[in-house]
Amino acid sequence: MEPGALAPYEQSLSRGTPLQLRHDDGRTVTLDVPRWLAPADAVDLEVILRADSPVLDVGCGPGRIVAALTEHGRLALGIDIAEHAVALTRARGMNAVRRDVFGSLPGEGRWATILLLDGNIGIGGDVDALLRRSLALLAPGGRVLVEIDIDDAVDESAVVRFAIGDEPFGPPFRWCFRS
Repeated sequence: MEPGALAPYEQSLSRGTPLQLRHDDGRTVTLDVPRWLAPADAVDLEVILRADSPVLDVGCGPGRIVAALTEHGRLALGIDIAEHAVALTRARGMNAVRRDVFGSLPGEGRWATILLLDGNIGIGGDVDALLRRSLALLAPGGRVLVEIDIDDAVDESAVVRFAIGDEPFGPPFRWCFRS
């Protein structure tokens, strides 16, 4: 991701305000940043209870899932490329590192569970590459838990920009929307 592309995301995390991903053709997808800043909800807990330790939360954001995993007795590490997101996770007393899932990571080949929640299946704009990378991070017999939206109209890789309201911010980047 280009320098400056994450600034709107980090600003939204700081303010607790929603953020959008905006396609070049004007379509938008709203990111539920206020939800990400809140504690894990009942749906999150259903996933958490299926996770075996140790768990790698890819794109951990402000750490609500890492916190809930820990509260439920799972060993967990969050990774995110956004410095502010990692700082928020650490401020909750949770383990997180600023890393790209496609780079070198601690515990490669030893994770029992990889989580791709909150739309993080879109990271990098190539679902197949992300899933291959996730499989390489797993211990034998491990599993990847993925959250997807059920929307038959959404299945694309696109170049997007963050937007607040109707105003796009920062440079474009690739993201994948899958259902």
